[in-house]
Amino acid sequence: MALTRRQKLRVTRLVQGLIGLAVIAVIVTVADWQAFAKSFLNWDVARGMFPRVITTALINTLLYTACSFMFGLVLAIVLALMRLSSFMPYRALAMAYVELFRGLPALVVLFLIAYGIPIAFAGFTLPGGLLGSVTVGLGLTAAAYMSETLRAGIQAVPKGQVEAARTLGMSSGRTLVTIVLPQAFRIVIPPLTNEMILLVKDSSLVYVLGLTLKEYELTKLGQTVLTSQASATPLLVIAILYLVLTLPLSQLVRRLEIKHARAR
Repeated sequence: MALTRRQKLRVTRLVQGLIGLAVIAVIVTVADWQAFAKSFLNWDVARGMFPRVITTALINTLLYTACSFMFGLVLAIVLALMRLSSFMPYRALAMAYVELFRGLPALVVLFLIAYGIPIAFAGFTLPGGLLGSVTVGLGLTAAAYMSETLRAGIQAVPKGQVEAARTLGMSSGRTLVTIVLPQAFRIVIPPLTNEMILLVKDSSLVYVLGLTLKEYELTKLGQTVLTSQASATPLLVIAILYLVLTLPLSQLVRRLEIKHARAR
């Protein structure tokens, strides 16, 4: 007798569940958990990282992420409007920027900003020191991605609303600020939140710029403690803290996507 669609779905889920349990069983039985615990679960090393891992590394990670995101968002708005402009040179310039910075690794951009600018413009340094370099370096790359997201959001706003606003006598600038951009932001909040999650992880690249103790972020602190204590436990502590930062944001993205889907 042929199975119904619902029965096929149940069988598929049962098979997937059995495969998952089999994989977990193999991992549990094959892995050397004693050796893993010896390397990654040294509680004395983990306790020794506190409170510095919170008061310095975690706070700096949040600071680098927040500043880069805000810088990137402002630049992304400008780029998105340039991409939608009727003036061809603006569109070409914005497109060239997006293609360039989407093609360059964030690490390379950070190096160019932190070390290339002082060499090219002798005596000039970005305001804010390291924080300024990180903000601009990570923000330039993030702006390339966020501008495309914002452009899609602006284009998703029904043209009828723009035409209605102009019919009521609103200027094009006021229509953009009061009608188009607020709706576009509501549409693109989930992908923008995803970009913030990526920036949280990209902030780990900052460690290559030669940080002082007060400038340590999570990865740099973990690397330093790992070297001094000859234990991999700091990696586990750092990984947990990254998850503490990113999992709530991931959950927020899911909720926003569900809310947006219901609103359609």
